[in-house]
Amino acid sequence: MTAQAPRDRREAGSVAVEIALLAPALVLVLGLLVAGGRLWFARTTVVEAAQTSARAASLARSPGQAAAVGAEAGQQSMTTAGLRCASSSVRVSTAAFAVPVGTPATITSDVTCSVPFGDVFLPGMPGSISLAGRGSAALDTYRAR
Repeated sequence: MTAQAPRDRREAGSVAVEIALLAPALVLVLGLLVAGGRLWFARTTVVEAAQTSARAASLARSPGQAAAVGAEAGQQSMTTAGLRCASSSVRVSTAAFAVPVGTPATITSDVTCSVPFGDVFLPGMPGSISLAGRGSAALDTYRAR
């Protein structure tokens, strides 16, 4: 036979109390990890969409076509990555098409996205956060504009 050490009655239920005190802190840390990961993903995706938009616009032959193709490419890039924006916009600057042939010029693209955080339940977490990204791509210096 083995003898068991007598239990101290003052410690009865202490594990339940410790878990009750630690559980909210663990849930809060988990929520912060989820929100941080979503924010990192959204920022990366917005910058990538801006770069994609500028690159697509730089391959177009006219300012009108560049604006349309660039906007479509930026939206498609965000959709493909799985980024859900409450509101988004893609603006392509086509001023580089006015530069004379032989002069270096750059197409720029600005992408904005309002990322919702409504499904991450954290105290003080905003409903959404607005992110912006800028991309640029060189316009072929010797191509007819």
